[in-house]
Amino acid sequence: MEIYLDNSATTKVREEVLHEILDVYNIDYGNPSSLHRMGLNIERKLVVARKAVFRLINADESEIFFTSGGTESNNIAINGFVSKLTKKATNIVTTSIEHASISNVFKNYEKKGFEVRFLKTDEYGFVTKEELIKNIDENTGLISIIYVNNEIGTIQPINEIVKYAKSKNKNVKIHLDAIQAFGKVRIDVKKLGIDSMSFSSHKIHGPKGVGGLYIKEKSNIDALMFGGGQEKDIRPGTENTPAIVGFGKACELIYDDFNGINDKIRKIRDEFAKKLLENIDDIKINSTLDKNCAPHILSVSFNCIKAEVLLHYLENYNIFVSTGSACSTNHNTVSATLKAICLSDKFIDGTIRFSFGYFNSLYEVVYAVEKIKDSVEDIRKIMK
Repeated sequence: MEIYLDNSATTKVREEVLHEILDVYNIDYGNPSSLHRMGLNIERKLVVARKAVFRLINADESEIFFTSGGTESNNIAINGFVSKLTKKATNIVTTSIEHASISNVFKNYEKKGFEVRFLKTDEYGFVTKEELIKNIDENTGLISIIYVNNEIGTIQPINEIVKYAKSKNKNVKIHLDAIQAFGKVRIDVKKLGIDSMSFSSHKIHGPKGVGGLYIKEKSNIDALMFGGGQEKDIRPGTENTPAIVGFGKACELIYDDFNGINDKIRKIRDEFAKKLLENIDDIKINSTLDKNCAPHILSVSFNCIKAEVLLHYLENYNIFVSTGSACSTNHNTVSATLKAICLSDKFIDGTIRFSFGYFNSLYEVVYAVEKIKDSVEDIRKIMK
């Protein structure tokens, strides 16, 4: 048995998506910029894919741009907005728990002399009203917020943050990193009142190498690349048509059964957490597991355990998990999110992120928890 519990890092492509991708490679492999029939055929498929994306977040067709993925979307949005800031905008704001594709862009601006303000969070990972009051003012030009934290699943109160920010400066630009929220949390970009939002395909059982960027109509953003005019010059270059079509199919599948898919995932996640607490002593659940937490993420800290050791123990049972955030495991740094929620060092060292997806089942829960229990007991004996 193989149990994959690392769906926040990436997901397995669904069969329906794979079928669409293969059709493009085998049949509709033309260039959508071509004027002949093969070009027109694939252009129609791109229109269908774009529609599947924009209806999932209640955007307009003209507001969706395909990119190579979430990192590129975040960079296009932030750099594009910063390049248009006026002299009055003297500071830019983000949080202390952002993904590296956001935090490293802001740190780069800090090196260049920009005043960058990092919002702290409370013990559950929420940006507080006090932090907004302290850091956002009439001179704030750009705010970038992660919608769902990629390590503990916290859903930020975006409506409240946007309302407060716009009350201080109606011209402030607000970017949302929704890469872990897209397809998991109901999103209506019109109600959120944001200016841009990034999302990615491979987090929702679509192919890698493709993502999207929502940019509100008439937003003042600079293009960063120059080419043949594709994606209205925001992201020029020949479209990755097989991936875009697959991404569209993945969006369509979620749209058709949004509650069914996510209710099932939440039920598995909650049962998993319950059985861990029933069977293993001295652990801490870092995710809130309520309506303010995304349905697919469960962060658990095991005392007297090295997370990397537990990861490899579980790998021997064909159970695949992540230590904290998969994107940061190649760097020997402490998780900014786990530090931000004031988790003690002994628990940070033993933190595992379990994340669930479409292919997981309740049947896997009992087996996985049993093997985690055996592994934790074995490791704790060795470490004593």
